Amino acid sequence: MSSCVIAPSILSANFARLGEEVDAVLAAGADWVHFDVMDNHYVPNLTIGPLVCEALRKHGVTAPIDVHLMVRPVDRIVPDFAAAGASVISFHPEASEHVHRTIQLIRKHGCQAGLVLNPATPIEVLDYVLEDLDLVLLMSVNPGFGGQSFIRSALTKLRRVREMIDRSGRSIRLEIDGGVKVDNIGVIAAAGADTFVAGSAIFNAPDYQDVIARMRAEVARCTLC
Repeated sequence: MSSCVIAPSILSANFARLGEEVDAVLAAGADWVHFDVMDNHYVPNLTIGPLVCEALRKHGVTAPIDVHLMVRPVDRIVPDFAAAGASVISFHPEASEHVHRTIQLIRKHGCQAGLVLNPATPIEVLDYVLEDLDLVLLMSVNPGFGGQSFIRSALTKLRRVREMIDRSGRSIRLEIDGGVKVDNIGVIAAAGADTFVAGSAIFNAPDYQDVIARMRAEVARCTLC
């Protein structure tokens, strides 16, 4: 399995001091910065756009920025996030008229491409595009709000997608988003995830370094079992 990546979601950060929050969580050992982009259309919430991504880059953030687009239509906003400094851009197949074309668009603008599967989205959507992806993101909650509880059926889905990735022979990250905490990250890793989005579990903790270290320890313990 690829090395563990911890990607705190800034949806749970203090937006009044976002630059400091991102600096602090990266200094505490986080690897990526995760953006949950919601449009009050594809999902019933409204969050952040490319200007926030650009602002963090100008602030001095050099870590990979992992952009999860929960927007429809998706193609219009991809170039804006790429120009703003996104490293990885992931989208939902339901939000694209032509999934393969959207993947090509993301890559054309210099970013890695990811596809996001909701809890009820069948994994067969990957059959004809997996070879073009850099990342698969499985939602372990229904998209739209932070702070939800982990849906256990995501573990079965993780195992199946891990098998698909391994069979492909390609270096594709398998990311999980939703309800990830210290007490369940180990079993999630054992099911095949190597990239972990956590929002409230990190940003609501009093000590970012402590919670990230405990997450890594659980991943290491459960993937060596």
